[in-house]
Amino acid sequence: MKETLNRRKFLKGTAMAATATAGTLAAPSIVRAQTTLKMQAAWGGGIFLENAQAYVDRVNEMAGDALQIELLPVNAVVKTSQMQDAVHRGVLDACHYVPAYWYSKSPVASLFGTGPCFGWSSQEVLGWVYYGGGQELFDELMGKLGLNIVSFFNSPMPAQPMGWFKEQITDSAQMDGLKYRTVGLAADVLLEMGMSVVQLPGGEIQPAMKSGLIDAAEFNNPTSDRDFGMQDVSTHYHLASFHQSQEFFECSFNKGKYDSLSDEQKAILKYASESESSNFYWHNTNRYADDLVKLREEHGVNVYRTPDSVMKDQLNAWDVVVNRISSEDEFFARVIASQQAYAQRVMNYLHLNQPDYRLAYNHYFG
Repeated sequence: MKETLNRRKFLKGTAMAATATAGTLAAPSIVRAQTTLKMQAAWGGGIFLENAQAYVDRVNEMAGDALQIELLPVNAVVKTSQMQDAVHRGVLDACHYVPAYWYSKSPVASLFGTGPCFGWSSQEVLGWVYYGGGQELFDELMGKLGLNIVSFFNSPMPAQPMGWFKEQITDSAQMDGLKYRTVGLAADVLLEMGMSVVQLPGGEIQPAMKSGLIDAAEFNNPTSDRDFGMQDVSTHYHLASFHQSQEFFECSFNKGKYDSLSDEQKAILKYASESESSNFYWHNTNRYADDLVKLREEHGVNVYRTPDSVMKDQLNAWDVVVNRISSEDEFFARVIASQQAYAQRVMNYLHLNQPDYRLAYNHYFG
């Protein structure tokens, strides 16, 4: 009963819950701060709201009374789909979300986290952002879109599972015609594979699958999926996929507000973001591993690795989507070329140098 009540609270995501949570998130020192930034998160609860709070805590602890961030949960001021515009206009000072949530403004947005896999993980995509020209291209995109926004990227996510299905998927042909939930460019990719794609907020996924609105779904990870109660509507969970094999968070700030800060305060916002990348990866992979065990052992979920036939077809679909959009959008093509150049060089080294970790795992654990 306790788990059921907690799940209902997690899924509720109402403004009332948001207001109440905001009160618990606000640090007492905010009252004394010379500058307080109000940051709304796209998350009403669960591990991603914890991650947003971890970034805020780093900023607040380093900045002291001179600068504080007050974290507000989902829908506290505006809806998630309106957050970027709210930051642009100064209604919010900042927001914590993912670029795939606003890719309808430009497909280039999805390349910052949920683009094609060039043999790299989220770690290397962030390397491209910081050292391969990605940040400069993103800033150029903000200029093209006329957005008054400065963004920092952090928290490299493990590849997202293919998700939850009504039956085990053993062949790519089973995907044809399925009504499936995802976001970003992944929607275009899976449409190319013959699926019928529905883009829904996280809190609506489980009810939609329970009612039959969708046949299958993904969100992000075993912990969030368990919190959503996906194990109550499906017992077939497929890990590994190229539809969103790399993603990370975006912390966006109103540029006018950001420019008004001191150089030291700007540096804190930036380096707290870099620091949170390490904390996120260590913290979240540990939690994901624990919750995957619970899904199997406590909830009777069957966990599979997505068949290679599905993932090969995903790569082929990515090629079609990328080539189509590149032919229509010169800037999209330029970002893709930049990513490919970075991935080809860096991943050549990493793939040659990295031993087969699975071989060692099997040696000790079978």
